[in-house]
Amino acid sequence: MNKKAIITGASSGIGEACAAMLARIGYDLIITGRRSERLENLANKLENKNTAVKILTFDVRDRKASKDVLDTLPEDWKKIDLLINNAGLAAGADPIQEGDWDDWERMIDTNLKGLLTVSQLVIPGMIQRKSGHIINVSSIAGSEVYANGNVYCASKHAVHALTKGMRIDLLPHNIKVGSIAPGMVETEFSIVRYHGDQEKADKVYEGLTPLYANDVADAVEFMVTRPAHVNVNDMLLMPTAQASAVYNYRE
Repeated sequence: MNKKAIITGASSGIGEACAAMLARIGYDLIITGRRSERLENLANKLENKNTAVKILTFDVRDRKASKDVLDTLPEDWKKIDLLINNAGLAAGADPIQEGDWDDWERMIDTNLKGLLTVSQLVIPGMIQRKSGHIINVSSIAGSEVYANGNVYCASKHAVHALTKGMRIDLLPHNIKVGSIAPGMVETEFSIVRYHGDQEKADKVYEGLTPLYANDVADAVEFMVTRPAHVNVNDMLLMPTAQASAVYNYRE
């Protein structure tokens, strides 16, 4: 029987790439997100005789909806071996005195509270089985702060702290907890951050080669394929052209 993984924010970017990677190495998948059509298209691409796929459409910001939807899983699908908390976003890039409260709430409710919601729904089963693996998708912004990143950076610092706290609390239950923190990744990230402004989003990656979603999925594959006695606590993954959150080289 295949191991089972649940991935939040699987409709695009890193989540979608992780789903493809896990299907390739033999996991059955629960893919979640807000955009049902994209999830259905992904399921059609991934589902085959070796990989079963379940689609759950919900917004991690809505705790009740998250619980109600996860409760619909058949009992055998509730035996989740791997949770990838990938759902997250940046919204806006303004100095703190000009920040938009709606943007702030959206980031905190998704990046922090959404992670907590799904984790708290999945962890009890892992504790019962004395087995499991949780990977939180963080960011270089979880260890460095940069101009106009204020609340986004704060939310990813919180992910970094929560990962450590979860690892300590779940240690007696044989549950692995780790995080992966990418630098600049070309996905929908900047389009969302700049509220659909394609020109601003393109400038983020201008003159350099960023990471791509598949690069992050490759690193996650390393994390999930370690032997039972090995846990990758934290991984920082950067493009060659980026030295830190603020230093990069553009040709």
